[in-house]
Amino acid sequence: MSLLSRFRDDRDDTDRVGLYVDGPNVLRSEFDVDLDEVRKIGESYGPLAVTRLYLDENASPGLIQAGEARGFEVITTSGDVDVRLAVDATEAVASDRIDVLVVASRDTDFKPALEVAARNGVRTVALAPGEHGKSDALQNAAQDGLSLSADVE
Repeated sequence: MSLLSRFRDDRDDTDRVGLYVDGPNVLRSEFDVDLDEVRKIGESYGPLAVTRLYLDENASPGLIQAGEARGFEVITTSGDVDVRLAVDATEAVASDRIDVLVVASRDTDFKPALEVAARNGVRTVALAPGEHGKSDALQNAAQDGLSLSADVE
């Protein structure tokens, strides 16, 4: 049984999922991440209420278009992508807009956002772009620690 089908069997169809993708740390050539697979993992936890891809101001128009074509709201920022993503995810938890927080990253900076979510009763998922790109601290902070290369069939 694949990881995705296992979650589909266990999920609550009323759970609202917030999927937050750290573009600069995930969409790197060494990881070869497929945004459709990232979406599938988010959807395996329930319907997507928030689907955001965060990019820095230097992102190519092609990358922005690719994210939008796959159903992501693309957020570009001139400041620190990590800060914007963490603040937005924490705000979604605080305003009770999501029941599951999925953060796709390899950056430990998101550990506090996952911890706040868990303390507020939100299920937490850390999705690493690959086995060699995973942060043990981030994976350990989440209730579910997944890696695209190992967990997606």
